[in-house]
Amino acid sequence: MTGSDLRQLLLTKWGFSYDIQFRRTQGRIFMQVMWRYQEQVSFPLDEADYLSHLDQVAAYLIAWGAVEQVTRFIQETKQRPRLGKAVGIPLELGERASEWMLENF
Repeated sequence: MTGSDLRQLLLTKWGFSYDIQFRRTQGRIFMQVMWRYQEQVSFPLDEADYLSHLDQVAAYLIAWGAVEQVTRFIQETKQRPRLGKAVGIPLELGERASEWMLENF
């Protein structure tokens, strides 16, 4: 998966290039599809920076072995990002989860 693949997944599902962030809480890692999107005039990243950010997100997902998990969740969810409400995707990292808890992202 590349950043462009991830963007296409978001566009196919919701029609917008949403921002993606990771969040650690209660010993778990979540990928959050935020409510702001690249097509907004007020979006803080230009096209190149946005795709670079998505490439970094995709690299983490590949390293964690979570690409299929995220793809399936996005394709199947009924949730939609909306103002003040991100779509949280819990990542199941198995035994290696503790390794990534020390990582800063």
